[in-house]
Amino acid sequence: MSAINQLRLRIFRIWRGKRHERFLQELAPRVGESMIDVGGYPTYWTAYPMPVKRIDCVNLHQYDWPAEQYPEHNIGSLIGDGCALTMPDQCYDIAFSNSVIEHVGDLAAQKKFALEMRRVGRRLWVQTPAYECPLEPHFLAPFIHWLSPAWRKRLARNFTLWGWMERPTKTDVEELVDFTQLLTKGQMREMFPDCEIITERLLWVFPKSHVAIRR
Repeated sequence: MSAINQLRLRIFRIWRGKRHERFLQELAPRVGESMIDVGGYPTYWTAYPMPVKRIDCVNLHQYDWPAEQYPEHNIGSLIGDGCALTMPDQCYDIAFSNSVIEHVGDLAAQKKFALEMRRVGRRLWVQTPAYECPLEPHFLAPFIHWLSPAWRKRLARNFTLWGWMERPTKTDVEELVDFTQLLTKGQMREMFPDCEIITERLLWVFPKSHVAIRR
């Protein structure tokens, strides 16, 4: 794991635990149910007791998952595109995604992702960092996400904590900027019209992330 990702884990660990508890309270997963985690990895779930009978983690690329080392966790690792899932309608009791929809591409791709999540899951949990928060969590810098993509590309390497720690190439910067599009609460409402949108807050004031919930 890179140094910047280790730092992010330390900074946001407290919210991660609280968010998981909120997920359990809001969606009330049961031991006989199935869940799809789109864009997530099995290691997230091994930190907690297994909430359902089976979890399928879906990613664009193959993930080396040593399932035999975690016999108490029934987790599968599948290859798939969250914007075009091959699963039948409503085939999972819960469709889950944490901090993924902001990385799938432009607004059109994000709408496809939202439609697929709503289609395959009976109940839904989709979380994403809030555009309204002054601190951008990927670059670990204030206000940069409120600038145009061109300005973000100019500033990312030398004026963000991510840039200082990772010393990214020009291609790295362009990829992160092009595939990191934070969403507002209004956009989340538009993409998830049958869901409640709740907002987590930073220091009880600033919106930190938005979560679409269908119970």
